[in-house]
Amino acid sequence: MVLTAIISVQVGSAIATGLFDELGASGVTLLRLTFAALILAAVTRPRIRTWTPAAWRAATLLGVAMAGMNLIFYLSLSMVPLGIAVTVEFLGPLLLAVVQTRRALDLLWAALAAAGVLLLGVDSGDSAPALGLLLAFVAGLFWASYIVLSARLGGLVPGTGGLAVSLAVAAALVLPFGAPGATAVADHPSLLLSVAAVALLSSVLSYGLELNALRRIPTRVFGILMSLEPAAAAVAGLILLAQRLGPTEIVALLLVTLASAGVTLAHRDRTPT
Repeated sequence: MVLTAIISVQVGSAIATGLFDELGASGVTLLRLTFAALILAAVTRPRIRTWTPAAWRAATLLGVAMAGMNLIFYLSLSMVPLGIAVTVEFLGPLLLAVVQTRRALDLLWAALAAAGVLLLGVDSGDSAPALGLLLAFVAGLFWASYIVLSARLGGLVPGTGGLAVSLAVAAALVLPFGAPGATAVADHPSLLLSVAAVALLSSVLSYGLELNALRRIPTRVFGILMSLEPAAAAVAGLILLAQRLGPTEIVALLLVTLASAGVTLAHRDRTPT
C-alpha cells in the first residue's frame, strides 16, 4: 500500500506538471484541493457538529500547512524537474526526523543530505534555478508541519473526515492565488478529467492508502519506505515528462534518499506501533 501510494503521488505530480501551461501552478493547486475536498467530504461525511474547538483548530492548522505545501511545491515544479523538486522537498521530513530523534549519528545523515542538495545547487545549472530549489525546500518545511499536524488531527477526529475539512480550508486559502488560472477550465473543460485524476492520485488515493498502511506496519518501516519518494519522482519525471537527470543529480538524489533511510532506521519508537 505504501509503495502504491508513493507511485500514485508522483504520477499525480507528473500529470499536474503537464497542466501548468493551461492552468498555471496555482490554478492546478486550487482545483486539486477543491476536487479532493469534495470527494472526501462525499465519501466520509464528517460529523462536524460534534467537533470540539480543539478539533476545529487542528483541522484549520492542517489546512494552512496543506495549502502551503501544495501551492509552493507546484510552483517549484514549474521551475525544476520533478525528481529534483521532491529530493529537495524531502529535506523537510528529514529535518523533522533529526529533531525528533536527537541522536548524534543523525548529524551525519543531515550532513549527507545537505551534501546532496549542495550538489544540486552547484551543478544543476539552468535545470534547477535557485528560486525553484528554495521553493521546494520551503514546501518541505510545510510537509514536516503537515506530518505533525496530521497526527494531531488524527488524535482528535476519528477516520478521515478531518482531512476533508482541512482540504477545504486549504482550497479556500489558495483561492486568491489560483482563481485566475483555474477559470481556464471554462474554455477547456476536457482538462477537468486530468485535474480529477490529479486529485484522486495525489490526495484521495494516496492519503487513504497511507492511513491504512500505518494501521498494519510500524511507523519506522513506513518512514523507510517513504524515503523512496525522490527516486519514484525521478522515474515518474523520466517516463511521463521526459525529464532526464544527469549523473550529478542522480548522486544527489541517492545521497538524500540514503540520509532519509538512515535517519529512519536509527529512530526507534518508544511506544508500540
